[in-house]
Amino acid sequence: MNVIASSPVTTGHDDSQARLDRLSDLARDLLARARAQGATQAEVSCDEDRGLNVNVRMGAVESVESTRDRSIGVTVYFGQRKGSATTADLRPESLEATVAQACAIARHTEDDPASGLAEAGLMATDLREFDSWHPSTLDADEAVDLALACEAAGREADPRIANSDGASVSGGESVGVYANSHGFLGRDRNTHYSISCALIAGEGDAMQRDYWYSSALAREDLESTVAIGRRAAERVLARMDPRSLATGEMPVLFQAEVARSLVGHLINAVSGSALYRRASFLLDSVGTAVLPEWCAIREQPFLMRGLRSSAFDAEGVATRESDLVRDGILQRYVLGSYSARRLGLQTTANAGGIYNLDVAANAGGLQDLIRGMGTGLLVTELMGQGVNAITGDYSRGAAGFYVENGEIAYPVDGITIAGNLREMLGNIQAIGTDVDARSHIRMGSVLLGRMTVAGGF
Repeated sequence: MNVIASSPVTTGHDDSQARLDRLSDLARDLLARARAQGATQAEVSCDEDRGLNVNVRMGAVESVESTRDRSIGVTVYFGQRKGSATTADLRPESLEATVAQACAIARHTEDDPASGLAEAGLMATDLREFDSWHPSTLDADEAVDLALACEAAGREADPRIANSDGASVSGGESVGVYANSHGFLGRDRNTHYSISCALIAGEGDAMQRDYWYSSALAREDLESTVAIGRRAAERVLARMDPRSLATGEMPVLFQAEVARSLVGHLINAVSGSALYRRASFLLDSVGTAVLPEWCAIREQPFLMRGLRSSAFDAEGVATRESDLVRDGILQRYVLGSYSARRLGLQTTANAGGIYNLDVAANAGGLQDLIRGMGTGLLVTELMGQGVNAITGDYSRGAAGFYVENGEIAYPVDGITIAGNLREMLGNIQAIGTDVDARSHIRMGSVLLGRMTVAGGF
């Protein structure tokens, strides 16, 4: 057993505000040091993380790890020349050296016309919290008990489950401050918890593996350990005795937890770095149809207890609720200030990524989609990275279930699904209401009208 430490995630005393105060003072000090060394602009990020992670397997504890991390990043600008340096050392001499190193780098770089802070007038002023802070006194003993109970619930579900890849329980909290020389200072704090279980059924070449997990910002929002273990058992047993499929074309239904990868590819394709590098299959696509006419995707950064809710992005720019896709038409790109300048546009307050996406449904739950598909492939797992971001060509290994006459017929694996992302996105026939709440991309299962499925015969 690997035991690094056994301290709880929190001690019962919530010191987050005091820690944020210290980080705020540190950020102001570093900005002053940068100005004193001649920087025309500067920005500072200060983050502290605490975490506990426990892993068990076959009824025995494998590891207990407690972590405490700190990261301090300083970026300075001398005109349009940029330099960055990081440290975790709070000693005054180390902080001074970190700022000096960032300044030295900036003095030796070339001018970049797109470099610099986001515009001062775009800084957030309404610095709210969104119910993301739920500290818990989860300690190592309790975490071990939870993990053991989760694994036991799965292993005891059926005698065919003779092995396990283990169960894990984790909890953590993060506090952070971002500040820049426009006078902006934003504070953020969040907690996160997860429980997972992976089980193995069958023997020899007939073995199958599957898993289930629950994750949330608050412990009370997690599924129970028993429910997670039993769900993992149900999933692995359903995969027993899989078959392959004849190569051909058929409808493909992506279950919710894999369907969000399709929207992930869309986001990547309309993100600034891909666009200004001309490395996207959706170049010059604003104002054009990228999804069917009934489809809509809306960014909602102000969701209470949302997994990625924030009043400001990674540059301090005020986030805002807005459409990414409306009536199937792409309304905007996903930009921070640097990529926006490279493209001659304005930031969309997405430095650091997307802040909660809601993908509208037009159908019922998974069973409704299966019945509506009639005959085709239900994909529950994707493997490999066969996606060409420039052309949109898509080819990935997959596993799931063959559906006949609106009913699951048998499990399948060892197959490949292929198509082109632009055509796939435009060929979405239905999106379900079975939203997977474990992601900031909030969407249900997705039915595509037709894809190429390559099997073993």
